[in-house]
Amino acid sequence: MNDSISKKRSAQMALVKSKNTKPEMLVRRLVHRMGYRYRLHKSDLPGKPDLVFVSRKKIIFVNGCFWHGHNCHLGRIPKSRIEFWTNKITGNINRDNKNIEKLRTLGWSILLLWECELKNREYLTHIVSDFLNDG
Repeated sequence: MNDSISKKRSAQMALVKSKNTKPEMLVRRLVHRMGYRYRLHKSDLPGKPDLVFVSRKKIIFVNGCFWHGHNCHLGRIPKSRIEFWTNKITGNINRDNKNIEKLRTLGWSILLLWECELKNREYLTHIVSDFLNDG
């Protein structure tokens, strides 16, 4: 890849947010409308979970399919720099799995929502409601 394209790509990737993403904001608005209150990105928990329901001991992660390696059309590896992206996303998956295991060891229940699952609001409402009201 030539230097000009590399700098453009780097600048573009630097704009990608890890907090307050569109998928996360969609879930936050939905959960709030359902009447639930939560904490955001608690830094004292492994992985800084997106939504934390402290009194229920429950956590919701809203994962982007590309960045977290979901097996769907949004999670495909780019055709350029395949080795770099494979290593990057594999590292993200490994980190996610370690954080989830640590959270479960601490007694937290976890719901993992994928970006591609958020289009069907009725389904999403059902999944979130079942998760938060269970147990």
